[in-house]
Amino acid sequence: MSTGINWAKYSSPQALYPLAGRLIPWFSVVAVALMGVGLYMGFFVAPTDFQQGESYRIIFVHVPAAWMSMFLYVVMAIWAGIGLGLNARPSFMMAQAIAPTGAMFTFLALLTGAMWGKPTWGAWWVWDARLTSELILLFQYAGVMLLRTSIDDVRRADRSSAVFALVGVVNVPIIYFSVQWWNTLHQGASVSMSTGSKMAATMLIAMLLMTLAFWMYSIAIILSRVRCIMAERESLPAWEEKPVTIQKIAEAR
Repeated sequence: MSTGINWAKYSSPQALYPLAGRLIPWFSVVAVALMGVGLYMGFFVAPTDFQQGESYRIIFVHVPAAWMSMFLYVVMAIWAGIGLGLNARPSFMMAQAIAPTGAMFTFLALLTGAMWGKPTWGAWWVWDARLTSELILLFQYAGVMLLRTSIDDVRRADRSSAVFALVGVVNVPIIYFSVQWWNTLHQGASVSMSTGSKMAATMLIAMLLMTLAFWMYSIAIILSRVRCIMAERESLPAWEEKPVTIQKIAEAR
Protein backbone atom coordinates (compact mmCIF):
# COMPACT_ATOMS: atom_id res chain seq x y z
CA MET A 1 0.00 0.00 0.00
CA SER A 2 1.45 3.34 -1.07
CA THR A 3 1.85 6.01 1.58
CA GLY A 4 3.03 8.74 -0.82
CA ILE A 5 1.15 11.98 -1.27
CA ASN A 6 -1.01 12.16 -4.36
CA TRP A 7 0.16 15.55 -5.63
CA ALA A 8 -1.92 15.21 -8.82
CA LYS A 9 -5.12 15.87 -6.90
CA TYR A 10 -3.87 19.37 -6.02
CA SER A 11 -3.98 20.32 -9.69
CA SER A 12 -7.70 21.03 -9.22
CA PRO A 13 -8.97 24.29 -7.69
CA GLN A 14 -11.18 22.31 -5.30
CA ALA A 15 -8.13 20.73 -3.64
CA LEU A 16 -5.67 23.59 -4.06
CA TYR A 17 -7.90 26.18 -2.39
CA PRO A 18 -7.95 24.64 1.13
CA LEU A 19 -4.31 23.50 0.85
CA ALA A 20 -3.21 27.05 0.08
CA GLY A 21 -5.17 28.29 3.07
CA ARG A 22 -3.28 25.93 5.38
CA LEU A 23 0.15 26.80 3.95
CA ILE A 24 -0.13 30.60 3.93
CA PRO A 25 0.38 31.13 7.72
CA TRP A 26 3.48 28.91 7.77
CA PHE A 27 5.18 30.66 4.87
CA SER A 28 4.23 34.06 6.32
CA VAL A 29 5.80 33.31 9.71
CA VAL A 30 8.99 31.99 8.11
CA ALA A 31 9.17 35.04 5.85
CA VAL A 32 8.88 37.48 8.74
CA ALA A 33 11.48 35.61 10.81
CA LEU A 34 13.99 35.39 7.97
CA MET A 35 13.47 39.00 7.00
CA GLY A 36 14.03 40.19 10.57
CA VAL A 37 17.27 38.24 10.90
CA GLY A 38 18.43 39.17 7.41
CA LEU A 39 17.83 42.90 7.89
CA TYR A 40 19.53 42.86 11.28
CA MET A 41 22.61 41.13 9.88
CA GLY A 42 22.71 43.32 6.80
CA PHE A 43 22.32 46.66 8.57
CA PHE A 44 24.02 46.02 11.92
CA VAL A 45 26.32 42.99 11.71
CA ALA A 46 27.83 43.07 8.21
CA PRO A 47 31.04 45.15 7.99
CA THR A 48 31.18 48.53 6.29
CA ASP A 49 32.34 48.42 2.69
CA PHE A 50 35.74 50.09 2.31
CA GLN A 51 34.79 51.67 -1.04
CA GLN A 52 31.10 52.58 -0.72
CA GLY A 53 30.80 53.05 3.03
CA GLU A 54 27.40 52.54 4.63
CA SER A 55 25.44 53.26 1.45
CA TYR A 56 26.19 49.78 0.12
CA ARG A 57 23.80 48.22 2.68
CA ILE A 58 20.88 48.88 0.34
CA ILE A 59 22.11 45.87 -1.65
CA PHE A 60 20.66 43.57 1.01
CA VAL A 61 17.26 44.60 -0.31
CA HIS A 62 18.19 45.53 -3.87
CA VAL A 63 19.95 42.33 -4.94
CA PRO A 64 17.37 39.84 -3.55
CA ALA A 65 14.57 41.95 -5.06
CA ALA A 66 16.30 41.91 -8.45
CA TRP A 67 16.81 38.15 -8.23
CA MET A 68 13.16 37.62 -7.34
CA SER A 69 11.97 39.88 -10.17
CA MET A 70 13.67 37.62 -12.73
CA PHE A 71 12.93 34.34 -10.95
CA LEU A 72 9.22 35.08 -10.59
CA TYR A 73 8.91 36.02 -14.25
CA VAL A 74 10.38 32.67 -15.27
CA VAL A 75 8.04 30.85 -12.85
CA MET A 76 5.08 32.84 -14.17
CA ALA A 77 6.01 31.91 -17.73
CA ILE A 78 6.33 28.23 -16.77
CA TRP A 79 2.83 28.22 -15.26
CA ALA A 80 1.57 30.07 -18.35
CA GLY A 81 3.19 27.46 -20.59
CA ILE A 82 1.65 24.62 -18.59
CA GLY A 83 -1.71 26.32 -18.88
CA LEU A 84 -1.37 26.60 -22.65
CA GLY A 85 -0.09 23.08 -23.08
CA LEU A 86 -2.54 21.30 -20.82
CA ASN A 87 -5.39 23.83 -20.87
CA ALA A 88 -5.22 23.78 -17.07
CA ARG A 89 -7.18 26.51 -15.33
CA PRO A 90 -5.17 26.41 -12.06
CA SER A 91 -1.98 27.02 -14.04
CA PHE A 92 -3.44 30.16 -15.60
CA MET A 93 -4.60 31.25 -12.14
CA MET A 94 -1.11 30.76 -10.70
CA ALA A 95 0.42 32.80 -13.52
CA GLN A 96 -2.13 35.53 -12.88
CA ALA A 97 -1.36 35.49 -9.15
CA ILE A 98 2.41 35.74 -9.67
CA ALA A 99 2.39 38.82 -11.93
CA PRO A 100 1.64 41.52 -9.28
CA THR A 101 4.26 40.15 -6.89
CA GLY A 102 6.85 40.01 -9.65
CA ALA A 103 6.01 43.57 -10.63
CA MET A 104 6.38 44.68 -7.01
CA PHE A 105 9.86 43.16 -6.71
CA THR A 106 10.88 44.67 -10.04
CA PHE A 107 9.77 48.11 -8.87
CA LEU A 108 11.57 47.57 -5.55
CA ALA A 109 14.75 46.60 -7.39
CA LEU A 110 14.56 49.75 -9.52
CA LEU A 111 13.79 51.97 -6.53
CA THR A 112 16.59 50.63 -4.35
CA GLY A 113 18.90 50.68 -7.35
CA ALA A 114 18.22 54.39 -7.73
CA MET A 115 18.88 54.91 -4.01
CA TRP A 116 22.19 53.09 -4.40
CA GLY A 117 23.07 54.81 -7.67
CA LYS A 118 22.73 58.37 -6.41
CA PRO A 119 25.72 58.27 -3.99
CA THR A 120 27.64 55.82 -6.19
CA TRP A 121 27.16 57.23 -9.69
CA GLY A 122 25.95 60.71 -8.77
CA ALA A 123 22.60 60.20 -10.52
CA TRP A 124 19.28 58.60 -9.65
CA TRP A 125 19.00 57.01 -13.08
CA VAL A 126 21.25 56.21 -16.02
CA TRP A 127 20.30 54.40 -19.19
CA ASP A 128 22.51 51.49 -18.27
CA ALA A 129 21.89 48.17 -20.06
CA ARG A 130 20.88 46.34 -16.88
CA LEU A 131 18.70 49.16 -15.55
CA THR A 132 16.99 49.58 -18.92
CA SER A 133 16.32 45.84 -19.33
CA GLU A 134 15.01 45.69 -15.74
CA LEU A 135 12.67 48.61 -16.52
CA ILE A 136 11.47 46.69 -19.59
CA LEU A 137 10.75 43.75 -17.25
CA LEU A 138 8.47 46.00 -15.19
CA PHE A 139 6.63 46.97 -18.38
CA GLN A 140 6.31 43.28 -19.25
CA TYR A 141 4.69 42.51 -15.90
CA ALA A 142 2.36 45.47 -16.42
CA GLY A 143 1.59 44.23 -19.93
CA VAL A 144 0.62 40.78 -18.65
CA MET A 145 -1.74 42.30 -16.07
CA LEU A 146 -3.22 44.91 -18.41
CA LEU A 147 -3.75 42.40 -21.20
CA ARG A 148 -5.67 40.16 -18.84
CA THR A 149 -7.93 42.95 -17.58
CA SER A 150 -8.56 44.36 -21.06
CA ILE A 151 -10.16 41.13 -22.36
CA ASP A 152 -13.60 40.28 -21.02
CA ASP A 153 -13.56 36.60 -21.94
CA VAL A 154 -11.59 34.80 -19.20
CA ARG A 155 -10.34 32.00 -21.44
CA ARG A 156 -9.06 34.36 -24.12
CA ALA A 157 -7.51 36.56 -21.44
CA ASP A 158 -5.71 33.55 -19.97
CA ARG A 159 -4.28 32.45 -23.30
CA SER A 160 -3.35 35.91 -24.55
CA SER A 161 -1.54 36.90 -21.36
CA ALA A 162 0.18 33.50 -21.27
CA VAL A 163 1.56 33.95 -24.79
CA PHE A 164 2.73 37.46 -23.88
CA ALA A 165 4.47 36.12 -20.77
CA LEU A 166 6.23 33.36 -22.71
CA VAL A 167 7.50 35.75 -25.38
CA GLY A 168 8.86 38.08 -22.69
CA VAL A 169 11.08 35.38 -21.15
CA VAL A 170 13.78 36.37 -23.64
CA ASN A 171 14.41 39.50 -21.56
CA VAL A 172 15.46 37.56 -18.44
CA PRO A 173 18.82 36.33 -19.79
CA ILE A 174 19.38 39.79 -21.25
CA ILE A 175 19.07 41.27 -17.76
CA TYR A 176 21.31 38.65 -16.20
CA PHE A 177 24.11 38.79 -18.81
CA SER A 178 23.85 42.51 -19.63
CA VAL A 179 26.95 43.42 -17.60
CA GLN A 180 28.93 40.82 -19.57
CA TRP A 181 27.56 41.58 -23.01
CA TRP A 182 27.78 45.38 -22.83
CA ASN A 183 30.00 47.99 -21.21
CA THR A 184 27.75 49.09 -18.35
CA LEU A 185 28.10 51.13 -15.16
CA HIS A 186 26.43 48.38 -13.17
CA GLN A 187 28.87 46.25 -11.22
CA GLY A 188 29.22 42.56 -12.00
CA ALA A 189 27.79 39.75 -9.93
CA SER A 190 29.17 39.46 -6.40
CA VAL A 191 27.78 35.92 -6.09
CA SER A 192 28.29 33.42 -8.90
CA MET A 193 27.77 29.68 -9.24
CA SER A 194 31.08 29.35 -11.11
CA THR A 195 33.38 31.70 -9.18
CA GLY A 196 31.73 31.64 -5.77
CA SER A 197 31.23 34.72 -3.61
CA LYS A 198 33.37 37.86 -3.52
CA MET A 199 31.61 39.05 -0.38
CA ALA A 200 32.43 38.66 3.31
CA ALA A 201 30.69 35.69 4.95
CA THR A 202 28.31 37.84 7.01
CA MET A 203 27.34 39.84 3.91
CA LEU A 204 26.64 36.67 1.97
CA ILE A 205 24.59 35.12 4.79
CA ALA A 206 22.53 38.29 5.18
CA MET A 207 21.85 38.43 1.45
CA LEU A 208 20.87 34.77 1.29
CA LEU A 209 18.56 35.18 4.29
CA MET A 210 16.85 38.13 2.62
CA THR A 211 16.51 36.13 -0.59
CA LEU A 212 14.88 33.25 1.29
CA ALA A 213 12.63 35.73 3.12
CA PHE A 214 11.47 37.24 -0.18
CA TRP A 215 10.94 33.75 -1.53
CA MET A 216 8.77 32.72 1.45
CA TYR A 217 6.86 36.00 1.25
CA SER A 218 6.23 35.44 -2.46
CA ILE A 219 4.83 31.97 -1.85
CA ALA A 220 2.54 33.23 0.91
CA ILE A 221 1.20 36.22 -1.00
CA ILE A 222 0.83 34.29 -4.27
CA LEU A 223 -1.13 31.51 -2.55
CA SER A 224 -3.32 34.14 -0.92
CA ARG A 225 -3.92 35.86 -4.24
CA VAL A 226 -4.65 32.64 -6.10
CA ARG A 227 -7.32 31.85 -3.50
CA CYS A 228 -8.93 35.21 -4.25
CA ILE A 229 -8.79 34.48 -7.98
CA MET A 230 -10.40 31.10 -7.43
CA ALA A 231 -13.10 32.68 -5.30
CA GLU A 232 -13.86 35.12 -8.09
CA ARG A 233 -13.89 32.51 -10.83
CA GLU A 234 -15.48 29.54 -9.24
CA SER A 235 -18.41 28.62 -7.00
CA LEU A 236 -16.88 27.97 -3.60
CA PRO A 237 -19.73 25.83 -2.20
CA ALA A 238 -18.68 23.08 -4.61
CA TRP A 239 -15.13 23.16 -3.24
CA GLU A 240 -15.56 23.07 0.49
CA GLU A 241 -17.35 20.75 2.85
CA LYS A 242 -19.04 23.73 4.48
CA PRO A 243 -20.50 26.04 1.82
CA VAL A 244 -18.97 29.49 1.97
CA THR A 245 -20.06 32.27 -0.34
CA ILE A 246 -17.72 34.85 -1.81
CA GLN A 247 -19.67 37.55 0.00
CA LYS A 248 -19.03 35.88 3.40
CA ILE A 249 -15.34 35.59 2.64
CA ALA A 250 -15.16 39.26 1.72
CA GLU A 251 -17.00 40.21 4.93
CA ALA A 252 -14.65 38.09 7.01
CA ARG A 253 -11.69 40.03 5.66
